[in-house]
Amino acid sequence: MNAYQKRSLAFCAAIFLSIGLLVPVSTAQSGQDRSGKTESPSPSEQGWHVDVTPYLWFAGVHGTAGVLGHEVSVHADAADVLSNFNIGFMGVVEPRYNRVIFPVDFMWVKLTDNNALPFDEGATTAKAEFNQTILTPGIGYRILDTDKIKIDGKIGIRYWHLSSSLSLHPSTSANGFSSTADWADGVIGGKIVMRISRKLNVTIGGDAGGGTARADYQAYGLLGFRVSKKWILHAGYRYMSINYRPQTSFIYDMNMSGMLLGATWKAK
Repeated sequence: MNAYQKRSLAFCAAIFLSIGLLVPVSTAQSGQDRSGKTESPSPSEQGWHVDVTPYLWFAGVHGTAGVLGHEVSVHADAADVLSNFNIGFMGVVEPRYNRVIFPVDFMWVKLTDNNALPFDEGATTAKAEFNQTILTPGIGYRILDTDKIKIDGKIGIRYWHLSSSLSLHPSTSANGFSSTADWADGVIGGKIVMRISRKLNVTIGGDAGGGTARADYQAYGLLGFRVSKKWILHAGYRYMSINYRPQTSFIYDMNMSGMLLGATWKAK
C-alpha cells in the first residue's frame, strides 16, 4: 500500500470515527427531552428539500503533470490561476427526502494563456487551453438530525475530465497539439453541520477513495451566516488531492487548495 492510499484510508477512518463519537454524545445531550423521549426531526424537516449552492473556489495548484514520457512540476498560486481564468462554473445541488440525500457537486474550469514566440517568420504566438471538469454525484443518509447538529454519511463517484491543447498562430502545417483524459473513482465520506447561534453555523466535511486513480480525496471547512430564511452565505477553505497515474504515459498528480466562497439558496 503506497503513501497516498494510506492517507486516503486514514482520512476515511477519521471521518467515521468522528461520526461514531459524535452520534452517541449528541444523542445523549440533545436527543432526549425532559420526559426521556427521543427527539425526532421537526415536521418542517420532513418531505422533499432542495439546497442549491453556487460557489467560487480560489485554488492554487501544486504537483506534477506529464504526457508522452515527459513530466513537469506545477506550482501556481490562486492569483496565477485567476489571471488565466477564462470561464467556469461551480456549484452543489443537494435534494433530500426525509433523511435520504442525493448530493451532486459540479465544477468546470477553463484556463487560457497566450504568449509571444521569439520568431520573425512562421508562428508568432502560442495559445494554450486547459479544461478541467469534476462531477461528484452521490447518495447518503442523515445519521443525526437535531436542531444543534446534523451529520450526513455518503458514498458516490467522482468523475474527472481533463483536456489541454496548444495552438500556434498564424497557422502552420503542424498547428498544434491536444490531449484528453477521463476517469472515475469511488469515494466515501460525510459532513457535519453544527449550529453555533441563530445566525451562525460551522460545516466540516470531506471524502476519500480511489479506483482508477491511486488516491482521490478532499476536505473542507466552512463558516455559514444566515442572512434570511432562504439564503445562507459561506466562507471557508477546501483542499483536494488527486494522484492519477494509469498504465500509460499520462500523469496528473495534483494538490489543489484555497479559499471557498458560496451562497446556499433553500429552494424548497
